[in-house]
Amino acid sequence: MTVENLTLKGRTILLGITGSIAAYKSADLCSRLTEAGASVYPILTQSACRFIQPLTLQIIAKNPALTDLWDESEHNHPKHIELADSADLLLVAPASAQCIALFAQGLAPDLLSTVHLATKAPILIAPAMNGKMYEHPATQANLATLKERNYHFVDPVEGLLACGYEGVGKLAPVETILSQVNSLLVAK
Repeated sequence: MTVENLTLKGRTILLGITGSIAAYKSADLCSRLTEAGASVYPILTQSACRFIQPLTLQIIAKNPALTDLWDESEHNHPKHIELADSADLLLVAPASAQCIALFAQGLAPDLLSTVHLATKAPILIAPAMNGKMYEHPATQANLATLKERNYHFVDPVEGLLACGYEGVGKLAPVETILSQVNSLLVAK
């Protein structure tokens, strides 16, 4: 999907980025969402910061790249609540097995998972991980739990994974993710 076909002007998208080698693709995703007129706020887990620097996303998004639950704003509203209230969409791309498990269990040890619990916005998850991890019964059970809660997904694709294995678990193409974002926000 091209940027010209997106209708995201005036929309606020929280872009969650987790610890997956596919985190490098979040820069392209952030750029294309921003070009389409969305106000993008990258939220990186500590593991994501091992794969991509917050500064990269901050420059692309023209908004702060957030990493720390305890780095609060200067006023009375906790940052995670402020972010959650502002969102038209919480997009997590890539979503690791750990992130999916935290969401399914309702745990909130970091900024992304805390924002997740506080938002009323639609949630779109694009998993990316080793195929064995994706197909593990625990991960599949967590995905099923989230689907029961009406979360939206962009399924991973098959291909050569960074670990050297072939199989399912590769982050869906950015164009596919953008198309799903657009569909969710146009319907809203």
